Amino acid sequence: MGGGGFKDLFSGHAAAYAEHRPTYPPELAAILAERAGGQGLAVDCGCGSGQLSVLLADRFKRVVATDASAEQIAHAFPHPRVEYRVAPAERSGLEDHSADLVVAAQAAHWFDLPAFWDEADRIARPGGLVALVSYGMPSVSAEMDAMIRAFHDDTLGPHWSPERWLVVEGYRSIAFPFRELEPPPVAMAIDWTFAALIHYLNTWSAIKPATKALGTSPLPDFAERIAPLWGDPGAARTVRWPLTLRLGVAGSRSPNGG
Repeated sequence: MGGGGFKDLFSGHAAAYAEHRPTYPPELAAILAERAGGQGLAVDCGCGSGQLSVLLADRFKRVVATDASAEQIAHAFPHPRVEYRVAPAERSGLEDHSADLVVAAQAAHWFDLPAFWDEADRIARPGGLVALVSYGMPSVSAEMDAMIRAFHDDTLGPHWSPERWLVVEGYRSIAFPFRELEPPPVAMAIDWTFAALIHYLNTWSAIKPATKALGTSPLPDFAERIAPLWGDPGAARTVRWPLTLRLGVAGSRSPNGG
């Protein structure tokens, strides 16, 4: 993925994004801290509202969390060991080889990746960890999953940015230039009411362009169709997202940068 301007698709609903996105499990921060080999500084690039940043603060002495969106940073979760900065992932402003961990969670598909690899290699200490984290489709039950996938792929399909498909396939097609470590399995899970699920779907970045193109949001009609499968709308059901991790050793790129 090459250069270009910052695609700020989330500032328009940053508060909703902070409130209705799922929270990463503590196990994720533990995995990243263990693989990093040091627990001094963690850098969370494209941090959004800081869902991962605050978890990293339980494992690292200091966290610098950056996002190119000032509005996302304004709605970020405060934590005494997290310093939020409005900055692009490719230009963190941090010192050379100062970080044990450089991570991007559900964000790398928006980056100028060649520039980000250079920046990650610059700010991570040799032998530290460069990590990408992503999650794709939510899972509730086989029947609901199929309907959500059809809504995602068919109804919203033409309205997703091309970068979305990198997330859906777990960043597997990204040319990751670091020597990779095998990640353990990990997933997010949260007990939600039906309304919470619909609020989450409303944070999908394709909803706004779809609404503009169609003249009305397609979400209420979809919610009506899927509601019978949920049952009692006030009852909590577990929603899961398998996480995909790509873990690389900082300083392990070949001399030509590949």
